[in-house]
Amino acid sequence: MIIDGKKIAAELREELKKKIEELKSSYNSIPGLTVILVGEDAPSKIYVKNKEKFAKEVGMNSEVIRYPENVEEKVLLNKIIELNNDKKVSGILVQLPLPKHIDKRKVIETILPGKDVDGFHPMNVGNLSSGYDSSIPCTPLGCYLLLKKVEKNLSGKHAVMIGRSNLNGKPMTQLLLKENCTVTIAHSKTKDLKTECSRADIIIAAVGRPKLVKGDWIKKGAIVIDVGINKTDTGLVGDVDFDEVSKVAKAVTPVPGGVGPMTIACLLSNTVECFKKVNSK
Repeated sequence: MIIDGKKIAAELREELKKKIEELKSSYNSIPGLTVILVGEDAPSKIYVKNKEKFAKEVGMNSEVIRYPENVEEKVLLNKIIELNNDKKVSGILVQLPLPKHIDKRKVIETILPGKDVDGFHPMNVGNLSSGYDSSIPCTPLGCYLLLKKVEKNLSGKHAVMIGRSNLNGKPMTQLLLKENCTVTIAHSKTKDLKTECSRADIIIAAVGRPKLVKGDWIKKGAIVIDVGINKTDTGLVGDVDFDEVSKVAKAVTPVPGGVGPMTIACLLSNTVECFKKVNSK
């Protein structure tokens, strides 16, 4: 089974569209997402363009604020504070990466936790790891929803998370633990990655190494989620050798067309949830 991220993301956006219509009727206002883009990083520009497009498609307010590469840090921080105080803005996202002269941590911590749709604020990170209500980083949330489409009950499954980043590996681990999975976190210092993977019912690969996970690493019937996006001479490939793994796994995500479309859909979902929390108080 190939897990069709495009189709599942489109279904999620359709659900959000209906929710936003209901919110409009109930509160006479709609969620608003503001994205801040600094500089001319080409992948970031494409990503932000897609965010803007899909935000409008589901019926929410969408704004992109653009700054040149040399913008002063205090200008960026002051804008975030202004957006924190703007009731029309439900979610704030500062597109990463940022130029070297801007402190990423300071930027993330300036965003109100209740408007942090990326789920990167330390308060949201802490709430997620403690099992409390929080904004969840969009890519891990997308992976989780794809998993649940294949297998509703994950309890007792052995999951191997390849990668330990703050963006993917760590939050994904928390989501799997919440589902009562037994989780192994593997990384660049893991001694026998192949053996670890061969025991897994679920594998999530997020390390940025082209076709790292091979077919003979996979237990028959495992579910494999490929977060990697790697440019090669033959085009975009994931961290999983799709041709090999798809012959063994119960289900696997393609690259592109797997996790990627879910990331933006989950960003929109997080924005709607932030709106609901503020307006239900």
